[in-house]
Amino acid sequence: MINLMYVVLMAMLALNVSNEVLNGFSIVEESLNRTTGNSAKENLAIYKTFEQQLKANPQKTREWYGKAQQVRQMSDSLYNFAASLKQAIVVEADGKDGDVTNIRNKEDQEPANYVMLSPTNGQGQKLYKAINSFRERMLTMVTDEKQRQIIASNLTTQVPKRAMGKNWAEYMFESMPAAAAVTLLSKLQSDVRYAEGEVLHTLVQNIDVKDVRVNLLDAFVIPNSKTIVRGDRFSARIVMAAVDTTQVPDIFIGGQKVNLQNGLYETVCGKTGDFTLKGYMEMVNGNGDRIRREFTQDYTVVEPSATVSADLMNMLYAGYANPISISVPGVPLNKIQASMTNGTLQSVGPGKYIARPAKIGQNAVITVTSTNTGHAQQMGQYTFRVRKLPDPTPYISMKDEHGNPARYKGGALSKGQLVAVEHLGAAIDDGILDIAFRVQSFETVFFDNMGNAVPMASDGAQFSARQKDTFRKLARNRRFYISRVTVTGPDGLTRTLTNPMEVIVK
Repeated sequence: MINLMYVVLMAMLALNVSNEVLNGFSIVEESLNRTTGNSAKENLAIYKTFEQQLKANPQKTREWYGKAQQVRQMSDSLYNFAASLKQAIVVEADGKDGDVTNIRNKEDQEPANYVMLSPTNGQGQKLYKAINSFRERMLTMVTDEKQRQIIASNLTTQVPKRAMGKNWAEYMFESMPAAAAVTLLSKLQSDVRYAEGEVLHTLVQNIDVKDVRVNLLDAFVIPNSKTIVRGDRFSARIVMAAVDTTQVPDIFIGGQKVNLQNGLYETVCGKTGDFTLKGYMEMVNGNGDRIRREFTQDYTVVEPSATVSADLMNMLYAGYANPISISVPGVPLNKIQASMTNGTLQSVGPGKYIARPAKIGQNAVITVTSTNTGHAQQMGQYTFRVRKLPDPTPYISMKDEHGNPARYKGGALSKGQLVAVEHLGAAIDDGILDIAFRVQSFETVFFDNMGNAVPMASDGAQFSARQKDTFRKLARNRRFYISRVTVTGPDGLTRTLTNPMEVIVK
């Protein structure tokens, strides 16, 4: 099976993902396109086999040839639909001259939302139905249970329970960067050609024309994946097309004969780079002649890598629910595990976590592990500084002159707005963070006509009746101060704010 680079890049929603990660999708896209092209060539060879067999033995071949043409039509239809969606997303991202092979605005999340999820003409639901229809038709033509499971898994549209109520289209494409959305559709195209090939192999086995098959024998390498993480295994099935099941071909790699269990070849990949698997197969045909066929397969070994991004900043706050995004290129999100030192790490959705560091000043280390190949492999460790939440700023909730909610943090305030206030709030809202604090108490300080300070305390966030009565008596240009504001943050720490808020009645 070919299961390449299943990338669901929710980590792209983070604010500090590098351009290198975005550009990495171009590499993944190129690898997928090469794999899809190889599958298409193999499938084309089988179609040519059908055409030759139809001429040589139309009576035995006609039924299976007709089914093969149905498979070709269904496969091309879904493949071309995915291609049109890729082009539509790129045009939406880069304009009419957009090029799928060279996306300029890779990080733009709006094109995928518009093309796939638009309420008026979104294509996500149409693609969902097309995949389901294609999968079910393909499964009716495949008898081998293992191949049925692979096709069903590759073309599944099931949404994980942790998808938080999203449908398949929303789960796959909502807020997805253009580069990632195009890569997902390329992955679908690769799966379509793979399923097409498996069905064609099943159909061609039903043609009982042994003499002609022997004349058209060829060797194929079918890798599980052509891009391998260093330290992982390269797995591939080496088979002879239209092979006689009563014979086992001899397989030679590097000049040495190898004994493979069910045609499965594996080798540990210890170095990164581009590699080639070369060899040949030999078997005896019906006339007793020994037939030899060469095979070759390129594959790439890459370093283990993962992306861990704090969604708010490049640090974590102790005692606070810090949102974290985690992904590994080429690994489904359900095959990724993560843990953290100095606190807890809780999964809240595909690729989404909540980190709660425990101790201030002690770094938190997040370790990412992949189980994509059946065993756990560490993909990287990422260190974050742990700080205390900064002090919030007190404010008064009110409406501006246009009736929109606003936060007043000091300065001039009309008498009408002042007498309408009910309570005092506090929050960190610096444009990056917006973290609310609970006000426990505060004090207002007024000044009488003699200049004497008149403090009035409030136990809680509400202005007291005495304070509000004083508001109503204030004349224009009079000033008072809100000070000694005591707040409790989401980290559980209570603090008293040092900077008073000056209010000027206008």
